Amino acid sequence: MEYIRRITDWPEDERPRERLLRSGPESLSDAELLAIILRVGGKAGSAIDLARHLLAKAGGFRGLDRLSVEELCRIPYVGSAKAAQIKAALEIGKRFRLEQSPEDDRVHSSNDVYHLVGPAMRDLPREEFRVLFLTQRNHVIANKVIFEGSLTESIASPREILREALSLSAASLILVHNHPSGDPTPSDEDRAVTRRIRAACETLCVNLLDHVIVGRNTYFSFADHGLL
Repeated sequence: MEYIRRITDWPEDERPRERLLRSGPESLSDAELLAIILRVGGKAGSAIDLARHLLAKAGGFRGLDRLSVEELCRIPYVGSAKAAQIKAALEIGKRFRLEQSPEDDRVHSSNDVYHLVGPAMRDLPREEFRVLFLTQRNHVIANKVIFEGSLTESIASPREILREALSLSAASLILVHNHPSGDPTPSDEDRAVTRRIRAACETLCVNLLDHVIVGRNTYFSFADHGLL
């Protein structure tokens, strides 16, 4: 019979939590960081063993993010508590990325837009439609999710978007949505919705600067392709 060593049985200078406190989080591997979140493993091994298994099975943290809570719970020794801990940690990371310092909240290009919202949108299993509301100098006033679901002309109502723009005194806005397929190529519906919202913006002297479609590891910009 093989005896399983728990992390608490390890020498203190080898334990992930103690190493983090002593040397900082950057000194730990992905599995060690995840093991701290998991706290305990299962009958088959330690928290690090479970963390290594999860990362290998999912293909890294982005793969874990793509798994639903139900899918995580089907993995042996995970359960609802560990699944919740994993999802909470991943969400904190995404929200941290969205919190910008005042010096970084100005949007200069489609690349800035992608780096602002891409990490939160590129692996979503469903479509999400956001609008960035900007000042005259392109500082971000608000980054709001308008709706979730397939993009259609009836759902993407210019009225709601412009009402929000007026309430925020926004001078410009940028539309952003994702394609869960990973391919950011715009559909005919994407193009029609963009034309409709642009026409509505013109009536109220609000500038539509871009419509960015987020893919798996890339994006498509209507402005960059001369479609605005």
